[in-house]
Amino acid sequence: MSESGGKRYLSEVTALMQQILAEETASVAAAAQLLAAQIRADRLVHVYGPGGHSNLAAQEVFFRAGGLMHISAILDEGTLLSGGALRSMAMERTPGYGKVVIEDWQLGEHDVLILANAYGINAALIDAALTAREAGVRTVGVSSRVHAEQTAPDHPARHPSGANLHDLVDVHLDTKVPVGDAVVRVPGVDEATGAVSTFANAFTLNWLMLSVVELLAGDEAPIPMWRSGNAPGGDEANAQFLAQFRARVRML
Repeated sequence: MSESGGKRYLSEVTALMQQILAEETASVAAAAQLLAAQIRADRLVHVYGPGGHSNLAAQEVFFRAGGLMHISAILDEGTLLSGGALRSMAMERTPGYGKVVIEDWQLGEHDVLILANAYGINAALIDAALTAREAGVRTVGVSSRVHAEQTAPDHPARHPSGANLHDLVDVHLDTKVPVGDAVVRVPGVDEATGAVSTFANAFTLNWLMLSVVELLAGDEAPIPMWRSGNAPGGDEANAQFLAQFRARVRML
């Protein structure tokens, strides 16, 4: 992309994150309190991003330098792009699939689940939210309210109920991603380019994690956090806590 294109893209991404920062402070604070209480009780926080690129959101805060060791990512193969992009899209649109995933992880009333998805409408996501709610799981949603509300009720990606994620979770963090995701128009090209949902999800989730760390900072107990294995002393720092999580976090 040309320098001017890069500047336009940076401007759009920055403006989106500034909007999230300005408008989601209360929601992030509420979600952080929920996560901090879970970690103080030495319980895991699960995160699931059903949808092709939405799986990146779960990976962003799992096993991450500076991240919390209590985060457990649900990396189900069904909607991962590594299994095939068209297959991924078909699976995220399959009613009942999200229910199978959540039931397989055996989440219950003592669990907290973050559900992250760019648009907040797909069938696997909504089934995951409904199944978690039925099991008494406390939920945090990360998705775009405007994208969900402006997507037609009969869109093929939607759950049969037509529900939106932001209506089903205990706390919702709105990523403000516009309809279509891509935000830069190039003269003479029909389609917009420069998608923003990955930036929005990553910023929102990392802001949430940082807020949790701030809440835990005053506690006497050390906070189990990952240090990059490529940084000096990383392996040694992680080894202090690894035994606490190796048998509990399925994807480690």
